[in-house]
Amino acid sequence: MSQVQQKNMVVGLDIGTSKIVAVVGEVAEDGSIEVVGLGSSPSHGLKKGVVVNIDSTVQSIKRAVEEAELMAGCRIHSVHAGIAGSHIQSMNSHGIVAVRDREVTHMDIERVIDAAQAVAIPQDQRILHVLPQEYVVDFQEGIREPVGMSGVRLEAKVHLVTGAVNAAQNIERCIERCDLQVDDLVLEQLASSYSVLTDDERELGVCVVDIGGGTTDIAIFTEGAIRHTAVIPIAGDQVTNDIAMALRTPTQHAEKIKIKYACALTQLAKADETIKVPSVGDRPPRDLSRQALAEVVEPRYDELFTLIQSELRRSGFEDLVAAGIVLTGGTAKMEGVVELAEEIFHMPVRLARPHGVSGLSDVINNPVYSTSVGLLLHAVKQQENKALRQQGENDEKSTFYRIKDWIKVNF
Repeated sequence: MSQVQQKNMVVGLDIGTSKIVAVVGEVAEDGSIEVVGLGSSPSHGLKKGVVVNIDSTVQSIKRAVEEAELMAGCRIHSVHAGIAGSHIQSMNSHGIVAVRDREVTHMDIERVIDAAQAVAIPQDQRILHVLPQEYVVDFQEGIREPVGMSGVRLEAKVHLVTGAVNAAQNIERCIERCDLQVDDLVLEQLASSYSVLTDDERELGVCVVDIGGGTTDIAIFTEGAIRHTAVIPIAGDQVTNDIAMALRTPTQHAEKIKIKYACALTQLAKADETIKVPSVGDRPPRDLSRQALAEVVEPRYDELFTLIQSELRRSGFEDLVAAGIVLTGGTAKMEGVVELAEEIFHMPVRLARPHGVSGLSDVINNPVYSTSVGLLLHAVKQQENKALRQQGENDEKSTFYRIKDWIKVNF
């Protein structure tokens, strides 16, 4: 874990297509997190979530990390990094083992998880996450914590997430070239879900849609567990390109126009509102109505939401997401996005900001930081799970040795 200045610190590094964000969190004894440092840098070197230029990515990571170190007043040694891209694949799997001593132990859970992930995956893919959905003890379903239960057969249903080996190695290589260790590589939409969803939404059924710069990441939860993940290679960069092409303006100006003036629903933009559009070369800037800009932007969001709806149908969970759609990510902030999404999905839609941490709340309270805050929450959850597992294993070992000593004395 990221130990900085002897305090219990965790660091989340969101390596996105349009920006790289480093967030430093200080973990209190009760497990709460206070954000003490934040660094952000434009991302040069990624395309659709995948590293295409190592040197540019390394420079961007260094800038973000140095900024976070300055704000936090500490030295960062290791990070929990996000991973995305259309190379990400997922599947549901299950494993079965016999319970050794008629009582489920931590050892049995490890064995059944190993059995569940023993599936054939392509050689160029590696397993990123094995996420338990539920356990079954002697045909009794819906168990979340089976330790201590009596039974002879233990079954685990899990969600497996795999990613391209070379894509993961390139991210790790970039981080290591910044003299940092990689504590964990975390699927970006999984990280975002930690920071934007409520327990009620997970139970009822919800679809998280994280719209970034290069990819749109989807995660579906029902009955408290993750059921489906997917990546769509259309996001904010395509909207910027559409504006640049339609308005004949350089890409950097198109990005500024998108952030400041764009609207995803034409009827929300007033025809009498005008904006100045810089031209290419030495030509003078032109005046354009905000409604004309909305007419360029709306079809791209319409296409994206239609693709998300198709993915939702294909997953088989469309009728099970009673809590509706939760949008997050920088590209979801635009005016009219929630209204357009409700028109297309015909279900409740909300724009989510990260929660679950304190400190720098005025800055962090922004959908742009959902993934990076989620990485901190994931890191702390991993710490707690590791501590619980070790404690359980130690208890099991001590019980074993107590029985052994008793046998020695009495026989």
